[in-house]
Amino acid sequence: MTETRNAPQRPDLPAAWNPAEVEGVLYERWVARGYFTADANSDKPPFTIVLPPPNVTGSLHMGHALNHSVMDALTRRRRMQGYEVLWLPGMDHAGIATQNAVERDLANQGLSRHDLGREKFVQRVWEWKEEYGGKILDQMKRLGDGIDWSRERFTMDEGLSRAVQTIFKRMFDDGLIYRAERIINWCPRCQTALSDIEVDHSDDDGELISIRYGSGDQSIVVATTRAETMLGDTAVAVHPDDERYAHLIGKEVEVPLTGRRVPVVADSHVDPKFGTGAVKVTPAHDPNDFEIGQRHGLPNLTVMDGRGVITAKGPFEGLDRFEARPAVVAALRDQGRIVAEKRPYVHSVGHCSRCDTVVEPRLSLQWWVKVEGIAAKASAAVRDGRTTIHPAELSKRYFDWTDNLHDWCISRQLWWGHRIPVWYGPNGEVVCLGPDDEAPAGDGWRQDEDVLDTWFSSGLWPFSTLGWPDETEDLKRFYPTSVLSTGYDILFFWVVRMMMFGLYAMDEVQPFDHVYLHGLIRDAQGKKMSKSRGNVIDPLNWMDSYGADATRFTLLRGANPGSDMAIAEEWAAGARNFTTKLWNASKFAFANGATVERPLPPREELTAADRWILDLLDQLVSDVDSQFETFQFAKACDALYSFTWDEFCDWYLEIAKVQIAEGAVESTQSVLGHVLEVVYRLLHPVTPFITETLWTALTGGESLVVAPWPQPSGAEKDPDAKVKIEGLKKLATEIRRFRSEQGLRQAQKVAGKVRGACCVDMLDQVPAVRALTRLTEPGDEFAVSATLEVGLPKGTVKVELDTSGTIDVVAERKRLTKDLAVAEKDLAQCEGKLNNPKFTEKAPADVVAKIQARKADAEAEIERINARIAALPEA
Repeated sequence: MTETRNAPQRPDLPAAWNPAEVEGVLYERWVARGYFTADANSDKPPFTIVLPPPNVTGSLHMGHALNHSVMDALTRRRRMQGYEVLWLPGMDHAGIATQNAVERDLANQGLSRHDLGREKFVQRVWEWKEEYGGKILDQMKRLGDGIDWSRERFTMDEGLSRAVQTIFKRMFDDGLIYRAERIINWCPRCQTALSDIEVDHSDDDGELISIRYGSGDQSIVVATTRAETMLGDTAVAVHPDDERYAHLIGKEVEVPLTGRRVPVVADSHVDPKFGTGAVKVTPAHDPNDFEIGQRHGLPNLTVMDGRGVITAKGPFEGLDRFEARPAVVAALRDQGRIVAEKRPYVHSVGHCSRCDTVVEPRLSLQWWVKVEGIAAKASAAVRDGRTTIHPAELSKRYFDWTDNLHDWCISRQLWWGHRIPVWYGPNGEVVCLGPDDEAPAGDGWRQDEDVLDTWFSSGLWPFSTLGWPDETEDLKRFYPTSVLSTGYDILFFWVVRMMMFGLYAMDEVQPFDHVYLHGLIRDAQGKKMSKSRGNVIDPLNWMDSYGADATRFTLLRGANPGSDMAIAEEWAAGARNFTTKLWNASKFAFANGATVERPLPPREELTAADRWILDLLDQLVSDVDSQFETFQFAKACDALYSFTWDEFCDWYLEIAKVQIAEGAVESTQSVLGHVLEVVYRLLHPVTPFITETLWTALTGGESLVVAPWPQPSGAEKDPDAKVKIEGLKKLATEIRRFRSEQGLRQAQKVAGKVRGACCVDMLDQVPAVRALTRLTEPGDEFAVSATLEVGLPKGTVKVELDTSGTIDVVAERKRLTKDLAVAEKDLAQCEGKLNNPKFTEKAPADVVAKIQARKADAEAEIERINARIAALPEA
């Protein structure tokens, strides 16, 4: 239990919890007091998380809200455990997204970036960033992120730019960065190469055209969804074991419309079962074809420029790719070359994630990272346990990437970003510069026009943000970081890159000890959220309606490692109800003198209910601690919810009322205060605002943010107390059900006798049972009209009720008759199906079993209702 220097002058809590009035004030207080500012000179053990940097253009969405709730829960708990916690924030410059935003702004003024020129355009982007960028940071504060704002970084600030230049230079000098022509994803609208994560794939309607190449016995049929690329074909490929085409391997066939003869090559990449088993090979316009071309020494024939316009000489020159496609098909049809046409043909098509333009695979001269060696080290760091992936089953996906990684295209044809630090001289010189090198002087020298892929700079994030390449105190103190929390969807795009860079730059020290991968947020039907579907939920709206605590609790309660999460607004409303329940329970406890000023009495002086709830609390502390340690946030939240609502509020508080009324005032007040104080601390990482408000009101302490994390008391459990209270709960539950069956209203009091309690060791629980079930002491005129027997571990308890004068017999008979009709109808339906051979013989066994179970339930319900009707007195 937390020691308090001053006894609290407990204010009266407002009637209701109003998050909007409290959250902003509390957050600013936490920041002002420096609770989230890490001290590199502290002797506490370090715990570090670097925030996955959101795009400078971004705003908080549900994926952010989930991940930030996870990270805040982790850091708040570690801070309470006595760690020196650094949660470092920052933003990504988001090359394409930010450049597109500014270009749209210019277009509204009738300008393009080329009208400004590179230098002025980049300056305009910086101005835009200062004015419009970073609104997500304020939204993070609303969620309660306990971030060290004094260390905020940006991927293009001076320090991180220095890190980018340093590692580029080192890798260039080590032969790990090179320039070469390869197939890349190309956006004809954005005019740049794209990373795989910047390409969204969708199932689009297209066409599948089967075309005959060559003639007679020397002909072969291929199928394509992009007929216009045949203008660049340099081969036809078949599988080496496909006997249908064995006679053609090594021969040449003519490509229609071009007059060009190309070889038929054998390549195991070809699937003989797909289509005709033969494929056209266009090495300059398809990544798989490029690989085939490399293996067979085929020429790369480019027939389309960066705008998607045909450049091949002939009738199609100058046509856009989507204009050229039907024109090529028409020309092939005129020549009798079309064997088959299938429309629509649904197939996967890549689109630029920023502008939705169909992506074009294109041969292009780009900068690349040679990944083979550094990817192997990234793989080894997980295999040997230096970095642990949670959940463990996603390690296989990680290895699938690291063990089969292709070289990474890192250049982008943009103006906003880290410009590639390579200079070209007038006589073919190529010079790579580090951050402290001076640019070459003299005529004819020019810097490479391209910038680096955004993922290149964000791949350095775990150590560049701590001051690398300089040996800073932060770097020595807080690297390697403790946990990376992110979605499994960027396991390859970001996590693998950070592992490769971290191990390369930091002498094979991994960038993080643990990787926690959460799933994606989906709507209540399990569908991916998208603006086009209209099913996107804004976490800011939830925070406005239900508060940040309820939003966080909803998300964390669904956060099972690696699993997608379906959410709906009613879940947030349910979480708000939980905070309301906690608030009202606390108000009741405070009003009845709950305190932490006195130590708990010795166990032998406590009631069975006291010992029972304290034992459950000890178990809760152990369970939640273990669940946080293993990233089982959903289980931790369920445990906290179940204890707080089901055990403490629904049972112990009601029993506490009886104990206080019977004179056990101080001991009950101490137990109430102790349980609530521990619950507030356990809940704080998940629901920081309401717990801070209630904890400071109860204890008078400085802040729950810096209060110690709870530990089990170490007291020996009392199994007898558990038996007694579980017996009380069963007895009260059965009496409540029995009352309902007798037609008694929930709040209606009725005279009753509880017999046999002493022989089952329940004598001291009878007053609580009476209070919980609204049974009054029987008077002289008590007459038994209903009897219930409840079996408990140590015997049977008989409950007798006198319901005379408490039931409207006419209304109750009418209600029961209506219920009887419903049950009889259900029984008739079940019997109708089960007596029908067509159903019992053809329906699945589990369906038949369900109907049989429904029939049995209906029969039992009819028997119960008839018995109840028979027991009613005459009206």
